[in-house]
Amino acid sequence: MKDKIVIYQVLPRLFGNRNETLIESGTIAENGCGKFSAFDDKTLKELHDMGITHVWYTGVIRHATQTDYSAYGIPKQHPEIVKGKAGSPYAITDYYDVDPDLADKVSERMAEWEQLIERTHVAGMKVVLDFVPNHVAREYGSVCKPTGVRDLGEDDDTALHFSPRNDFYYCWGEPLDLSAIASGTSYEETPAKATGNDHFDAHPGINDWYETVKLNYGIDYCNTDGRSSHFDPIPSTWRKMTDILLFWAAKGIDAFRCDMAEMVPVEFWNYATNKVRKRFPHILFIGEVYNTSLYRTYIANGFDYLYDKVGMYDCMRGVISGMRGAHEITREWQATDDIHEHMLYFLENHDEQRIASDFFAGAGRKAIPAAAIAILLRTNPFMLYSGQEFGEKGMDCEGFSGRDGRTSIFDYWSVSTLRRAFTDKQLLSDEEKTLVEAYRRLLRIAHREAAIYDGEFFDLTYANPSRQDFNPDREYAFLRKKDDVIVLVVANFAEHDKTSDIIIPAHAFDFWKIPEANFVARELLSGKLTTFALRRDASVRVVVPAYGCGIFKFNLKMKDYVFNEHHKDEFPPAHTAEHLLNRLMMQMFGCERSRNAHIERKKSKMSYTLERKPTRQEEKEIERRMNELIEQDLPVSYELVDRAHVPEGIDLDRLPDEASEMLRLVRIGDFDICPCLGRHVRSTAQIGRFELLGTNWDEMKHTFRIRFKVVQ
Repeated sequence: MKDKIVIYQVLPRLFGNRNETLIESGTIAENGCGKFSAFDDKTLKELHDMGITHVWYTGVIRHATQTDYSAYGIPKQHPEIVKGKAGSPYAITDYYDVDPDLADKVSERMAEWEQLIERTHVAGMKVVLDFVPNHVAREYGSVCKPTGVRDLGEDDDTALHFSPRNDFYYCWGEPLDLSAIASGTSYEETPAKATGNDHFDAHPGINDWYETVKLNYGIDYCNTDGRSSHFDPIPSTWRKMTDILLFWAAKGIDAFRCDMAEMVPVEFWNYATNKVRKRFPHILFIGEVYNTSLYRTYIANGFDYLYDKVGMYDCMRGVISGMRGAHEITREWQATDDIHEHMLYFLENHDEQRIASDFFAGAGRKAIPAAAIAILLRTNPFMLYSGQEFGEKGMDCEGFSGRDGRTSIFDYWSVSTLRRAFTDKQLLSDEEKTLVEAYRRLLRIAHREAAIYDGEFFDLTYANPSRQDFNPDREYAFLRKKDDVIVLVVANFAEHDKTSDIIIPAHAFDFWKIPEANFVARELLSGKLTTFALRRDASVRVVVPAYGCGIFKFNLKMKDYVFNEHHKDEFPPAHTAEHLLNRLMMQMFGCERSRNAHIERKKSKMSYTLERKPTRQEEKEIERRMNELIEQDLPVSYELVDRAHVPEGIDLDRLPDEASEMLRLVRIGDFDICPCLGRHVRSTAQIGRFELLGTNWDEMKHTFRIRFKVVQ
């Protein structure tokens, strides 16, 4: 089955650091550092349960740092060519090693990384690793390269500015001049190597990537006739860099995020991706390409996905900030319509300012309509930057990075939202909890709804011009369809709730053969039902919250209907606990759901038929695991289906004879799903604490009776 790819970008250095006492420009001893081990089974399960399919671990390969690891045989780096105390993850010093900062035991750092790869796979997710092909740190030198591997630059003729046999570019005997960076520098490099951002003289400036040197892939950038290519014979750099890709692929990597891919000739990518896929067919290549005119070229030469930064990201940022109209989103998806499955949508990454920062939107909730569009618009992947889901502001003054609305990649630091979220979620503010729940629900919808992850798309912009009941500057609407199911998505970028009339054009009726009829739609975020009277070129009325979205799902084969009347006066927290307990007992004892339950506010009772009497330890385990499930804050959602479309594994034997043809399924995260008409809480954290009051065992009937209450 096709799935929606959702990538979670995370810097382990920051993610796992729980230190609250931080010093600007502090050392690793002063500020601490996150480790591979912070991604334990529980943490990885949380990411997977949120809807993450791929984890991009940023900054794993060893890069230049001011921290001294010479005691472990790791060469010390000159501080003048290291940005920040921790250094840039994109100034690689050894392509065959991992960052010692991230290891609990430096001497076992590679084994710890391999263990994290394995844990990530066991948790049901794939691993994305940075590949930095355009440049390396100025003092690059591998001490971990396999036997027989020649190092980058080891065989270079440094007397030549350019040679197709060299790995670097040289500045004709001139020494490196860092006077524009700082006065009185002591770092020496003769001859100077060209700087990573295509600065080909010996005098880089403060805004250059002066800590890096450009790799030579056989292009002479400075000959008198302009750029010239020298690809025959194959440059040694091609082989060396391809071998590096193969080395990491053999470790179990599932995808490479290729830094500044467009600064490396496309001919290399064709060569390297083919070589890698011959041995590892599953490997994905994700390219950082900003030149939109080159998108199709890079896709044709090996890339599975490309950043859609210049197009969709820039547009979304403008819409969120109120600088552009929402209707402009149409132009951006149209520009890449023929390659839309290859475009990676995102709203944050390590290069961009945080949505909640003072330099962007000032609040994470303002991006929820954009997130809904980026996640639900097409079938292509979506990337979430760690902390974005909690509204991280990125307004700390960490050191080298400064207070710029970005989370530093150069400094030892601890991110407040991540620190609280992955230690004690009760420390999160109500706004943070609401925001992460919004992302979780959107991602779950993207995974569960076939119309989203594998459906067709229909933009409603052209049919909804500016009028009193629709504002295309602050609203955006589209349809998704798979088989007989249609999902209408309406995003509201305005600061107030909006009642909107969305016109469904006749072309949509003809294109998808939609009958004119009344349909009952379920809003997937709230579970509320509404009736749509679908008519050609007529409108349907929807209510969408401020900075929010409405996601309305209906089935073309399911027209007007009513459920059987429900008479129970239930206490929602206890009723949701009943569902959790049923599934837990099924898992622990292999029994059926309770057939004899009395759920009340003060005390509830449920009976199960078991093969044996549970032990005291098992009774305690029931209570412990129930509270663990509650603390996971699993979302409770609803789904309408007819009997012919009930998901596999759901037992309908207990339904009364007079039950409706239409059923409402109640889903609690990925833990439980069953038919139910009762009232529930929105997520399990609202249940409160589960207390096991007592049990009874009937040996004759093999019936186990549980008495419990929930404490708010």
